[in-house]
Amino acid sequence: MILNTPTKVFLTRGIGRDKYQLKSFEEALRRAGVAQQNLVQVSSILPPHAKIINRSAGLKYLKPGQITYCVMARCDTNEHGRLISSSVGIAVPKDRNQWGYLSEVHGVGINQKDAADMSEDLAADMLGTTLGLEVDPNKDWSEKEQVYKASGLIIRSSNITQSAKGQKGLWTTVVAIAVLLFE
Repeated sequence: MILNTPTKVFLTRGIGRDKYQLKSFEEALRRAGVAQQNLVQVSSILPPHAKIINRSAGLKYLKPGQITYCVMARCDTNEHGRLISSSVGIAVPKDRNQWGYLSEVHGVGINQKDAADMSEDLAADMLGTTLGLEVDPNKDWSEKEQVYKASGLIIRSSNITQSAKGQKGLWTTVVAIAVLLFE
């Protein structure tokens, strides 16, 4: 038995606004349902056999103060009208003995659809290259997605994305998070 390998994953997101940047981040975490956790950010591997569960089921596993591992994308702005986005993409291999990938995208001036496509594309690309798939990086995500899925090696890709525009006099924070759970 391998210890410390997550068995479940859920995706969540949130927006926060406050006159202080830290409180804006805290509010985004509250809306994502994970503000009571001690979050530890990790890199982008979806463990073999990890089950993807929905947010409401995942939140039931969390206890206040618990150290909770996650892959998080975060973006903040205090500029009125500035568009910000955060997204976590996920790519799941057909062979569940193989690991998958999670990816983080965050930035300014990126709309929700583009951030979502980019995070999903990154996760699928990282998994695809691990599996030996070579796809033209200059193709649009919709074209690459068809190649990945047609290969039969990647069964699913998805994302969770949050976008917002900054408001005058406030910090705005957006987060997208994949929470890793142990059982």
